[in-house]
Amino acid sequence: MNPEALTRTVQDFLSEASGAIVLEDGAVAFDLGRSKYSISGEYNKCLLHLWSSERNSVRRVIDAEIKNGSLRLVVQRLGQSRPGKLEICRERDRRTPTARKIARTSYEQKLRRALDRHFRGFTVTRLTSGIDLENSFGPIYARGMLRRGQSAFAVLGVNASETQSSIDATLTFGILWLDVCRRAASKFLVEGLHLFVPQGCSALVRERMANLNRQVAKWDLYELDERHDSLLQIDCSDRGNIATRLLQAPNETAALERFAESIARIRSILPNCEIALLSGAELTFRWRGLEFARARLGAEPGTFRSVQEIVFGVGAEERVLQDSNWPAFLQLLTALRDTRHPYGPRQHPLFRMQPERWLESLVVADVSAIDERLQAQPIYSQVPAFSAADRAMIDVLTTTRDGRLAVVELKADEDIHLPLQGLDYWSRVEWHHTRSEFPRFGYFEGCELSTEKPLLYLVAPALRVHPATDVLLSYISPEIQWEFVGIDERWREGVKVVFRKHSGKRAQHKETAA
Repeated sequence: MNPEALTRTVQDFLSEASGAIVLEDGAVAFDLGRSKYSISGEYNKCLLHLWSSERNSVRRVIDAEIKNGSLRLVVQRLGQSRPGKLEICRERDRRTPTARKIARTSYEQKLRRALDRHFRGFTVTRLTSGIDLENSFGPIYARGMLRRGQSAFAVLGVNASETQSSIDATLTFGILWLDVCRRAASKFLVEGLHLFVPQGCSALVRERMANLNRQVAKWDLYELDERHDSLLQIDCSDRGNIATRLLQAPNETAALERFAESIARIRSILPNCEIALLSGAELTFRWRGLEFARARLGAEPGTFRSVQEIVFGVGAEERVLQDSNWPAFLQLLTALRDTRHPYGPRQHPLFRMQPERWLESLVVADVSAIDERLQAQPIYSQVPAFSAADRAMIDVLTTTRDGRLAVVELKADEDIHLPLQGLDYWSRVEWHHTRSEFPRFGYFEGCELSTEKPLLYLVAPALRVHPATDVLLSYISPEIQWEFVGIDERWREGVKVVFRKHSGKRAQHKETAA
């Protein structure tokens, strides 16, 4: 297999895989969400180089095939003649269907025992992990009710063998299950939700639950130790206690001057490409939201001097730009220009990759298309706001004309998690804003920020809004002012609003917490 053929195979395979992993000898070797790869041909060999902050490996690729949703590579370690296998998988959960079913059935039994032991006087009913497509439930979550007399609580839990993303999504499905239970209950009151997550995995769920409406439901979060059937209740009442940190905003003027040569070199080929600062020592080049190159400072070998370099590639691919691969770089830029435009070939990988970043680039270019109250400058995209649970980026952060912070969360496709992901980012912005950290970290320099709580904008194509969105939004705290903005499906041609929904017009709940 030659490098060109392998590069095309890997790129095509990964073009729609946001959380791909690399397995070697059955174990996860690299997470391509946090790792990089490059492919090169030396001495008529095809070499695959994988690296992250923890490890580094080089393998010679002999053959490749796509089978059962994964890319299987026959490889050789350098210096060894016996071939081995690498497997690149789009999905993190590599358990067989039988193993998943066994784990979920076992968890139902453990959850039932824990409920019987810790909620004496209540009866456990309807505990199941069966599929319910009508209400958006898959087999991941065990669902049921605790009932005593005329009072009841919805119950939802997830076992420790599920992926972290499934655990983080527990609250979304917990709210939907609560709503299902309330609609089905005619002779008793469903007071609220008891949510159960694995031991040590509650941080992100706790942050989100703290911002729900406590006037319409009681919200209780527990960590379940499956080994000992023990429960630990987590305090979700304090919305101010959020484990999050903000990174210093880089000096834009100094960084642009520092990388002026690299910028001029790339813009001589792709004049209208977007430039975004990652730090004072690194910036990225994007074409309609898709990153294709970075310029950064590194140490010159054998000296203490810093040297500038350009790396290129899409997704997790990364190669240092050199004279030998300059034709490949030109080929990539030509392909971007010819395919990634509003009327480009929709099935091409470069057209389909990272649609939300494409939408983000349009919103950043004219944020007033979302709401005329929003300021065009200063505006920040992909703002790092890290919590104890994840390493997240806020899509767009700006202000209104009167200085009120505004968080803009974008989705280009139907996503059931949009409301709570937006809520998560809103809570981090509100936490930093309350402590006056944005000016201190170099954001909104020269602007007087309003003391009001931030606004939350949720933006998605009008025909790609998940049916559960209204239910999820109706349970958000009334202190959070949100606006849902539905845009025209042809947003690549220009962002146009077709409808709006405001938090002041939220649905009224028939049930109220006792």
